[in-house]
Amino acid sequence: MRSASNQRETKETKIELECRLDDPSTVEIETGVGFFDHMLDAFARHGRIGLTLKVNGDLHIDSHHTVEDVGIVLGKAVREALGDKVGIVRYGSSYVPMDEALGFVALDISGRPYLHFEGEFGVQSLGNFDTELVKEFFRAFAFNSGITLHARVLYGENTHHKIEALFKALGRSLAEAVRIDPNIKGVNSTKGLLE
Repeated sequence: MRSASNQRETKETKIELECRLDDPSTVEIETGVGFFDHMLDAFARHGRIGLTLKVNGDLHIDSHHTVEDVGIVLGKAVREALGDKVGIVRYGSSYVPMDEALGFVALDISGRPYLHFEGEFGVQSLGNFDTELVKEFFRAFAFNSGITLHARVLYGENTHHKIEALFKALGRSLAEAVRIDPNIKGVNSTKGLLE
């Protein structure tokens, strides 16, 4: 089973995470940021991955360090769980409608981290989650997982719907990209490696 555990402790956050790419049976998330928990739950369930996450962060300041550091730790865990990447499909993309909103994510598990992000959010915060942190999470995840990631809100009015569409699209795209195809011999690259 492809899985990884990762911990991170700084003066700002303490994080314990386990990611299971082939066992979606358990999703347990506690970050102290309710909306972020909801988004990570949507990501894991639509990504068909198991995710156990416990965070103690400096929420008395704001949610920035918690959200960014979770992106770092989750990205590293996904990268570790993928190992040598032999047989993975590598690419994934998904459009996800959430009522009036439509989100899109395309990604490449290339080993070359990159983020292109397009999304405008009319509300500054949802609970104790600052909406500008959506891009920060996506950036931290992309750069620590070694994934080329394009994310875009095509349209929508409700900020909750727009952000949820992106997190679900990220999960669905990742599920597609990490799938092992028995017809792929070695790694899915003309170079012969993904790094």
